[in-house]
Amino acid sequence: MMRRILVLNSKGGCGKSTIATTLASRYACDGFNTALIDYDPQGSSMRWLSQRSKNRPVIHGVDAHKNLAMNVTSTWALRVPPQTERIILDAPAGVMGHNILDYLRVIDTIIIPVLPSPIDIHATARFIEDLLLIGKVRQTGINVGVVANRVKKNTNVYGALERFLATLKLPLITEFRDTQHYVRAFGQGIGIHEMWDYRARVDQKDWLPLFNWLENETVVEQPAAIKRVG
Repeated sequence: MMRRILVLNSKGGCGKSTIATTLASRYACDGFNTALIDYDPQGSSMRWLSQRSKNRPVIHGVDAHKNLAMNVTSTWALRVPPQTERIILDAPAGVMGHNILDYLRVIDTIIIPVLPSPIDIHATARFIEDLLLIGKVRQTGINVGVVANRVKKNTNVYGALERFLATLKLPLITEFRDTQHYVRAFGQGIGIHEMWDYRARVDQKDWLPLFNWLENETVVEQPAAIKRVG
């Protein structure tokens, strides 16, 4: 069964491409026919894919940002192999308001990365308001989950992030540390799960709750308060 996962936040610099490429590499390594579609004009996901060794599990790449004037569906539906099982979409920054609707027509799941900074928390709050009010994701049955990215725990800013997420009534799936392992993996065209460095194991474990949530076919209920999954 094909599943379409959108990594989306209107705020740039929150790690969308790192999360999208890591998801794609993990699915490919698990034997899924995987496609990675890059809508971001910066082209980070396609640059990552261009550095990927041919000896690694194959990921089909689609450089879609040049076709953003077209319907979003048209930019990828005719360009992925028919046997594709997992499609990861790396959205551009700045998707706000009614532009969100173009992406939601073809999506099963949305992952929202957010950084623990006051600027990012404020920007993400506005974006989620558009997602819920204009996109009406709850009515469409699209699963939405939040991941905290580049986290440094036991800080005042991290506490502010936790309080913010508690108001969203959306699940906080997992938290990713602020570590150079992601930088090194990205530069090699691999996911963190493909790193042999034993020091990366703690970061690899951080992804288990997200993959468990993504592969759970049951629609996640929207809780009255924050719900940690995993």
